[in-house]
Amino acid sequence: MRSLDVDPDAGDLTGDLLDRARAGDHAALNELFERHFPMLRRWTHGRLPRWARDVADTADLVQDTLLETLKQLNRFEHRGNGAFQAYLRQAVMNRIRNEFRKRAGRGVASTLDSRMPDDATSPLEAAIGQELLDEYNAALARLRPEERDAVVSRVEFDLSYAELADVLDKPSPDAARMAVVRALVRLAEEMHRAR
Repeated sequence: MRSLDVDPDAGDLTGDLLDRARAGDHAALNELFERHFPMLRRWTHGRLPRWARDVADTADLVQDTLLETLKQLNRFEHRGNGAFQAYLRQAVMNRIRNEFRKRAGRGVASTLDSRMPDDATSPLEAAIGQELLDEYNAALARLRPEERDAVVSRVEFDLSYAELADVLDKPSPDAARMAVVRALVRLAEEMHRAR
């Protein structure tokens, strides 16, 4: 099985690129950026609420975060396939949280429009939503790496089953779909077990 940040034909390409980038190879830095930016942008899309989107465009936020992270590669310890992608996702989540805090401190500048639909999310519903997200993340962490890759690739990166077949090293899109279904069942079992 191939993880999200591994070239199927080159073994642990990300580890090699990290080593070369740390040694000052600018081509390796560029390749790391080109490899990880599209998936990070896709993962980040939609995680910013509507009111925060005017603060930072998703692509700009991801690009800035990725560039800052690549400047500090010595802080990252590569521990195998998928580790760098997870590290980058955490950096983006930290950046999003910082954007939320900045925006919350200033308040939301907007005009009231009677035609704007109300999402009617109460504070209780918002708290339950965060609790469910925390349960999801905890259950995800308890899955086997190949199950976690299947869930994250489909649910968070929104990869097609054809793309998943390649990422998960499955012979067909149908085989990838079945792997995702099995992983989602395991995720649901883990979430239920935690309750």
